[in-house]
Amino acid sequence: MPHKMLKLSTLAILIAGASQASAAVYTVVPVDQNSTLKDQPYFDKAQSGASLLYSSTGIQDSGSDSSCFTADCKSETYKVTSEARRGTEGTPIADTTPYNQNSQDIVNQFQLRTYCDKNLGYGTCDIWAENQFFGRDYADNDEWNGQGLGGLQKKQAAWVNGYHSNAQGLVNGAPVNTFATDVVNYDGTQKANLGDIIANTTDTLVKGTVGTDFVYGITSSSLFKNTSGMPRAFEKRGFVNTNGQSVQLAPVTTSNVLVSNMGQTLANDAVVMKGDKLLVVGSSSYAASFFAKDSNGKDREDDNKLPSSDDILNNGSHPLNFQTMKQCATNASDNLYAHWECQFSTFANEAAYWLMDTDGTVTSHAISAGSGNNRDGLAVIDKDNDSLSFQASAQAVALDTNGDPIAVGYSTADVRDDYYAMQAAYFTAKSADLTSWTRTLIPGLDIKPGDDRDFIYTIANGVNSKSVIVGDAKGNGEKPQRAFVYKAGQSKAQFFDDLAPTIFFKDSNSNAAAVNDNDQVVGWVDIEASSGKEARHRAFTYLNGKAQGPLKAGGAWMLDDLTNDNGAANSEANSYRILNATSINNAGVIAATAFYCDGGYDNLSKLSPCSLPKKEVQTVVKLVPKNTDAVIQLRAKDEDQPLKRSGGSLGILALTALGFIGFRRRK
Repeated sequence: MPHKMLKLSTLAILIAGASQASAAVYTVVPVDQNSTLKDQPYFDKAQSGASLLYSSTGIQDSGSDSSCFTADCKSETYKVTSEARRGTEGTPIADTTPYNQNSQDIVNQFQLRTYCDKNLGYGTCDIWAENQFFGRDYADNDEWNGQGLGGLQKKQAAWVNGYHSNAQGLVNGAPVNTFATDVVNYDGTQKANLGDIIANTTDTLVKGTVGTDFVYGITSSSLFKNTSGMPRAFEKRGFVNTNGQSVQLAPVTTSNVLVSNMGQTLANDAVVMKGDKLLVVGSSSYAASFFAKDSNGKDREDDNKLPSSDDILNNGSHPLNFQTMKQCATNASDNLYAHWECQFSTFANEAAYWLMDTDGTVTSHAISAGSGNNRDGLAVIDKDNDSLSFQASAQAVALDTNGDPIAVGYSTADVRDDYYAMQAAYFTAKSADLTSWTRTLIPGLDIKPGDDRDFIYTIANGVNSKSVIVGDAKGNGEKPQRAFVYKAGQSKAQFFDDLAPTIFFKDSNSNAAAVNDNDQVVGWVDIEASSGKEARHRAFTYLNGKAQGPLKAGGAWMLDDLTNDNGAANSEANSYRILNATSINNAGVIAATAFYCDGGYDNLSKLSPCSLPKKEVQTVVKLVPKNTDAVIQLRAKDEDQPLKRSGGSLGILALTALGFIGFRRRK
């Protein structure tokens, strides 16, 4: 009898333990996506009925709310910002310079291929480049038939062929309108030359929402129609929507006609200051970067930044001339919107901020130091290399423990008088009115001259109130992109592949996107070796500070493990795989992009297939921490045979133990 009682007691304990262990750390909350892109017209030959791709971009700030690990949170509390896209972007709207390449010369299919060969090292760079140039699902061996969705070619050919929106920003899945859709909101000095505005031609990206009053992001200009062609007023501008109005974030005050009319701005992040003013940080153009004077006053020209019409239209019907493009900068008092060449203008950009009242009043200022054609002591164009120009951007901002702003991003540095390089930096205000800032390059991320240097660029992506900074360092050539963390004042940045080698394996690519005030970092990391192709990756979180619920200090986890309830294959939790975590607020709620398999993945592993007739789609989710003492259940390794079952779960550890008291675990 005692022996039997022991067996029954052990069984009861194991079942109880398994019940607790099966609880996931996060609840996956799908965010309904209702983009109107699917209802808008598109190119006749393209696949107008193709499904849209949805990606998360941000999570609403949590204000003074407690952490969801210590207090119950309602899943609908915080808004998620996201993007819907028909197809590839060609060059990302969120990049100050395309693919963070200082040279700014990725303007055709060949240069896309070259970038991939030199920096990504895929064995399929020809396919990657065609996908980025001709659009998603382009017709192989008949690429010019216009079938592809999105792509650089359609964007560049807009002057001749027109354009249809390819990207739309969303808040909680609902489309966000910007100033760029209404002609009355355009205020450049050459506005009268634009012509008639064309509907449904903007690309928009919502980067975030703060409180209940502010939504911010980036938009392209609408397309216009005049007697010369179909110009855009500018390539992209930051915007803020507040109290029923959409406000344009114009370039920081300048007398340069080309910059004030066609210069770009980006609104990357925002925080509410004392007095309820919104501080938006990003970048602003200040000079043309395809033409400038060197230190001796001689012309430096970079005609690689102007593609040929053959590259864009596959014919020579509309020839492009660099000398005409040069006139866009040197004689900009003429009509900028009468020449196709002006549409390809490139710019030197500086880190900048805009301070906005709730009534829409805006003041702006550069964060980068300098004036005229110099920033931080550097000329617009590198005096020794006319393809490189000054570039700086503030990618994120937080208020430190004193309530003062700290912005992070990157700034051009002169590498031993050899060339200009974009290096991770943080910016602190030296004056209460924010008109003067100090730039500090993050140590441990130095870029060296020569072909054997470790990095080609480094960028800081996120910062919290404790001045903890996260970002990425792109390796030189085919070397990987490595995520890092750094606290202002420390000796050097630390790389996650050193801090958490269990999930950041050697030569894996990674991205640290954001960090909250509890020092919890989110991003993505490769989960397989590339083997000459783009490696699959999944979202991770790393706790750089004190424990949060079951998450221990110094630990790193794949979010797929933290959403695993160890239940049946067709459970709700097993219907998602978390691809990329883009943002986290102080309550610990994460915005992420995920794959969804209707009916659940075939098994519980990270790379489980979603077999037909089930369908897999890319979607947007919110991960809400549970106020629970859940035991983390790692998903089965993909080389193992994951346990398949249709009923409830005891958990693998419980089933293993039960095997010793009379049950056999299925292989």
